[in-house]
Amino acid sequence: MRIAMWSGPRNLSTAMMYSFGARSDFAVMDEPFYAAYLARSGALHPMRDDILKHHETDPDKAALACAKAGSPHLYMKHMPHHMLDGFPMEWAADCVNIHLIRHPARVIASYAAKREAPTLEDIGFRQQAELYGRIGGLIIDSTDIRADPEGMLRDLCRAIDLVFDPAMLHWPEGPRPEDGVWAAHWYGAVHRSTGFAQAEGPLPKVDAQSEAVLAQALPYYQMLSANKLSRPC
Repeated sequence: MRIAMWSGPRNLSTAMMYSFGARSDFAVMDEPFYAAYLARSGALHPMRDDILKHHETDPDKAALACAKAGSPHLYMKHMPHHMLDGFPMEWAADCVNIHLIRHPARVIASYAAKREAPTLEDIGFRQQAELYGRIGGLIIDSTDIRADPEGMLRDLCRAIDLVFDPAMLHWPEGPRPEDGVWAAHWYGAVHRSTGFAQAEGPLPKVDAQSEAVLAQALPYYQMLSANKLSRPC
């Protein structure tokens, strides 16, 4: 099984990668198209030079790596906005495609703490909605996972015909060998964790500068949320 987990930034995506990486039957990949995206787009992200130096910048070679089998399974953490026009997507046809979402107010507040004034393009909601329209797949909400990690992970595993492994609920503190070099900037909180954080509280308020971005992102989130995997009542 090859799982392609698609999400925007600040979306529980690294914790989910660590969760699947804690299983003995999964290899994991951390954003294999990130360097290619930076090289092609020219985007000025934190640690840009280090990322370009240490990771694959050729999207065709990144796609070949994504097409390989795991041990016996492979989990790939992807971001839809990394998949620029012309980047190969054929490798995803045989994947179990899952879309991880989070309310944009939470994403914006978390992103702004690491990089000022995120734009709609930075947080990837438009690209994620468009990708879901193209390839389909399952949708899960990070808020639901944090509210009931074991229950939601059991439901997710059942939905993709994978045996649940309790090892998914815990991982060792600290960085992982599979981390991208960008982990030094973005992964501080998850490196201090040994499992999923507690349930989230009320939605945060975004600053005035980000209100327009929130208004733009919200319809995409609402469309995706309407189709998400939910716990049985």
